[in-house]
Amino acid sequence: MPVTTEVLEASLLKKSRGVPDSGVSPRSASSPLLAAAEPLPEEIPLEALKKTVLPSPAPALPPVVVEITNGCGGGDEHGHPRKFVMGRNMHGSCLQITEPELNDKETGEKEAYMSAVLAQYKEILVERTKFHLGYPYNLDFNYGALAELQHFSINNLGDPFIESNYGVHSRQFEVGVLDWFAHLWELEKDEYWGYITNCGTEGNLHGILVGREVLPDGILYASRDSHYSVFKAARMYRMEAVKVDTLLSGEINCDDFRKKLTDRKDKPAILNINVGTTVKGAVDDLDLVIQILKEVGYTEDRFYIHIDGALFGLMIPFVKRAPKVSFKKPIGSVSVSGHKFMGCPMPCGVQITRMKHINMLSRNVEYLASRDATIMGSRNGHAPIFLWYTLNHKGYRGFQKEVQRCIRNAHYLTDCLREANFGVMLNELSSTVVFERPQSEALILKWQLACQGKIAHAVIMPSVTVEKLDAFVVELIQARNASIADGNVTIQCIVEEVGANNCACSLHRGARVNSWTKDLGMDGVHMETEI
Repeated sequence: MPVTTEVLEASLLKKSRGVPDSGVSPRSASSPLLAAAEPLPEEIPLEALKKTVLPSPAPALPPVVVEITNGCGGGDEHGHPRKFVMGRNMHGSCLQITEPELNDKETGEKEAYMSAVLAQYKEILVERTKFHLGYPYNLDFNYGALAELQHFSINNLGDPFIESNYGVHSRQFEVGVLDWFAHLWELEKDEYWGYITNCGTEGNLHGILVGREVLPDGILYASRDSHYSVFKAARMYRMEAVKVDTLLSGEINCDDFRKKLTDRKDKPAILNINVGTTVKGAVDDLDLVIQILKEVGYTEDRFYIHIDGALFGLMIPFVKRAPKVSFKKPIGSVSVSGHKFMGCPMPCGVQITRMKHINMLSRNVEYLASRDATIMGSRNGHAPIFLWYTLNHKGYRGFQKEVQRCIRNAHYLTDCLREANFGVMLNELSSTVVFERPQSEALILKWQLACQGKIAHAVIMPSVTVEKLDAFVVELIQARNASIADGNVTIQCIVEEVGANNCACSLHRGARVNSWTKDLGMDGVHMETEI
């Protein structure tokens, strides 16, 4: 029989009271669980923004149509294929730009129209922010104190450590942020170089480019679960790239890495190591990778390691017994995103490398009166100020509390889904909860879930509360029950994605129960990670 919301309500209320008080806001017993759930919309409310739908232009090349069906984890709830058309521009929602009337200054009609559009857009942003689980963005921030700075065009073009002729910059903030991260990763001020990037992808592009400049004939090694930007870098730089297999956790398979490295040991190695993979939140074993490099015969001058810590690179320093990211180890660069865990409102990131490496890349630019060592030329000068403000406001203790809350809530969601008989996996050092992909596309769109094949995930950030998780679990159960015709739940098998211990299908449910119940802690909260 399907798991009902009534059956689960008492369990969730009991569990929410048992969540430790580290910034978490437990639900009160007097508040009905179903009140937290809102009905699924028939469609995302974007109609208010549609003024004119432009016709799609004819494609220059025949479009490529990709079909995803429920058999491989996609499609709608009726099993119809979901089609993605590639090779053409799609104008499903477009706000047309029109010329102002000659008398617009007197009538003010254009200003009134634009104000109305922006007001409606703000309402949509407020609504969409309420239901956000699938992507690693911390939406809990308040930068009202920085609003006045939006009146200035702040541009940090060129090298952060060399002031250019352009005087409206924020280099003093940028260098302060870089010093903070260099200290976090144990690299002295006179031994590092870095800059504030425009996004996490730029950090990976820069780190791998530095590796390529240091080792021009090096081969790039990266796990299959690495972010797509890593393999984009290989294409952009025309590098030979080797994809290394991964474990079920998403972590790099070091046995496969050893074999592929040994087969190519005549060439230098450039490695991308993940501290939190995109889909499963897995952390590669940096120390074991370094050990394998040495055992195969690589000296430190024949390999370069870039650490992609987009999300978890800033969280892992505050998790006890977690592997340490440090420049005291033979690594070449580290990058993290600023708009994810830190909660910067615009995409940005931090890239740190060794000073001795950057000279291989940088060039003098007379026009700027500075050095060019970054990927982009102009760089957002507002982002460093937002990061500086956050670091000063929260500090190490503030980040530690937020990490604790994220990991506790990730375990809370994992236990809720297990009780409701969903296949679910949570890596030991992660706040990314992986579970079977919902059959309802409406629910996926409402909660903005990131999906891959048969699985989806929820990334637990500081802005994700227990109340929000309760509401999500209720709607997930409702959506599953609504798709049942005969009253019997058929749970899809995701053993290939998460392993038998985490799959809830009838074939593997016994193995899953026997495994995780052994690790239950006090009050039934499954806590594997010490924080």
